[in-house]
Amino acid sequence: MTLLQRMLSSLIGRGQLTVRYPDGQVQVVRGSEAGGEAAFAIRDKRTIRRLLLNPGLAFGEAFMDGGIEPIGCSIHDLLTLLVENMTEREPASEMLMARVRQARRWLDQFNPAPRARRNAAHHYDLDGRLFSLFLDRDLQYSCAYFQTGQETLEEAQILKKRHIAAKLALDRPGLEVLEIGCGWGGMALTLARDWGARVTGITLSTEQLEVARARAAEAGLSDRVRFELLDYRAWNRPVDRVLSVAMFEAVGLAHYRGFFDVIRRSLTEDGVALVHSIGRSEGPGSTNPWLAKYIFPGGYSPALSEVLPAVESSGLWVTDLEILRLHYAMTIAHWRHRFAANRGTIRSLHDERLCRMFEFYLSGCELAFRHMGHMNWQMQLTRRVDALPLTRDWIHTAEAGAGRFHE
Repeated sequence: MTLLQRMLSSLIGRGQLTVRYPDGQVQVVRGSEAGGEAAFAIRDKRTIRRLLLNPGLAFGEAFMDGGIEPIGCSIHDLLTLLVENMTEREPASEMLMARVRQARRWLDQFNPAPRARRNAAHHYDLDGRLFSLFLDRDLQYSCAYFQTGQETLEEAQILKKRHIAAKLALDRPGLEVLEIGCGWGGMALTLARDWGARVTGITLSTEQLEVARARAAEAGLSDRVRFELLDYRAWNRPVDRVLSVAMFEAVGLAHYRGFFDVIRRSLTEDGVALVHSIGRSEGPGSTNPWLAKYIFPGGYSPALSEVLPAVESSGLWVTDLEILRLHYAMTIAHWRHRFAANRGTIRSLHDERLCRMFEFYLSGCELAFRHMGHMNWQMQLTRRVDALPLTRDWIHTAEAGAGRFHE
């Protein structure tokens, strides 16, 4: 039995995995527990060597390049079987590489402004038509909010925006909001249109900036919403509210204290901030190497134990903290299905390799939230201890009022 065969035999404890090797040999591994079934072919010996040395990187690369091909199943079926088993029996080579990544993560996540700009361009400056083919109509590229689990993607993203807006305590028209990481502008436009806010959205993506500005003009909101190409560290004046949705993952461990210092000095004395981020429930870890190389260079989803010390050092109050568990898995499942429905169009705009890259990315991330301890957290922050009412009931009141803090 070869080294890879032994590794796969020790990995599968539930379900059944079938592997066809380049020489035509077929290995069938049956776990002792019931589970799903999946199969794949390995096209060449080079792929075998790479899988042995660094499976966390090599498996995704091999799928993108055709070195690995699912047989009679989708890449999502295959990854589901592997992930469900890896949560209990991780290969020794991957555990070793994870320790190496853990040791160097401060270097990997050193994101000064020039590097942060390059990291953002790597993913967000792709052709905007690509994202429009799998996101909702408002181009929300972050975790939606499902109250029942039966909502459409559009409905769940509207609920997400309402949930976040309520936590900002927009109790009167004209409050000024800084949005750090504004995406394609949907959240800023919602805050201005539905909640009466004046919003400045900042981004490091020229593609997002162009789209957001066009959307503001089209909506007739350019007098209340503006968008700038600006690093968060360059912001230099106080505002009533600060919002950051799905951007903190790009900040980097070495910059957490600086990020929350920026929030503190950017808030008026009675100001309120809301930070929404991906996190991990099982303590500090490291970013999957394939994801770091191809999707989010410099990115990391932190444990709260890594975030809260930086908040405490900044002098900010944590006035509310909410954990969203399966919401992002459900969101990404919608994205994955929409991507599949539009795959032909996406392939015509790009190529087969990009399609496979996004299929691997979406499936892997969905499974991380279902089986690997990933979640989202929303942290509300203030400078003053008395900046908000005594209990959090007011959040539900604001949310129910859909843009009205007080009835």
